[in-house]
Amino acid sequence: MKKKNKTYTISAVAEIYEIHPQTLRLYEREGLLKPSRSDGNTRLYTDVDLERLELILSLTRELGVNLAGVEIILNMRAKMDAMQQEFERFFEYLRTHAGEFSQQVETFSESEALIPISRQNKMMN
Repeated sequence: MKKKNKTYTISAVAEIYEIHPQTLRLYEREGLLKPSRSDGNTRLYTDVDLERLELILSLTRELGVNLAGVEIILNMRAKMDAMQQEFERFFEYLRTHAGEFSQQVETFSESEALIPISRQNKMMN
């Protein structure tokens, strides 16, 4: 059975965060928030949407960032998150294949020992 996520209507979110519903609509028009819609086309905000809204409000209210700046910051955060996930996948790949790498290094070291030192120096230059 699929667990249903809790959602909030625009009026509930506006009341919780003490902002006008038009502000939420503006954030949506600007692409800063993307609430889902009900079958009746009512905006539905999830906890993830609320976390994003809190960040937007923090940037605008506390730091005085304008909406263009907020968009840049949110896009950079998304790119940084994607890079972090890519690094984690890469490190996991290294962890799971560490044995293969060490075996290849040992094989390479053994084969390198067969090349005379004078030839190794020429190959490096």
